Amino acid sequence: MSEDSLPPIDPSPGEDETRTVLKLNRFLPYRLNHLAETVSRSFSKIYAGKYGIGVPEWRVVATLGEHHAMTARDISRSTAMHKTKVSRAVAALEQRGLIVRGRNPDDQREQLLKLSPRGCAMYEGLIPEALAYSARLEDALTQEQKALLDDIFERLLAAASDQPPE
Repeated sequence: MSEDSLPPIDPSPGEDETRTVLKLNRFLPYRLNHLAETVSRSFSKIYAGKYGIGVPEWRVVATLGEHHAMTARDISRSTAMHKTKVSRAVAALEQRGLIVRGRNPDDQREQLLKLSPRGCAMYEGLIPEALAYSARLEDALTQEQKALLDDIFERLLAAASDQPPE
């Protein structure tokens, strides 16, 4: 169907039409996601430019840096990233020599992942930048607002998980 054959659409609702409208920019799930994406993109400029990695790779590196060795499945759970995204990130990091695989002594069917010496050096170089970035964000808040934000995060996570807040 060509554009010429499309019927005209009146962009305004009828005068007698009453309907509930979802204002996306006031919808809490959208606002949280938008904020998270904005912060993630902003922070990614630091590690993407310097180390040439993307968000999924950063999350894998940060998780392995914190926990030393994990399975891809555990990284997926820890980061809430889909296993396919974790798998692609792991493959890219392994290809660049930033992570290594080894046997899981607890389950021979699984492989443990850990940072290589190059991966450790990259992680250690990023720690001060990550902490400085986080501090810059937190500087926008008072001490009381930081405490309140922590409480809000816990309550929203519990509500989204259908768990009662503590």
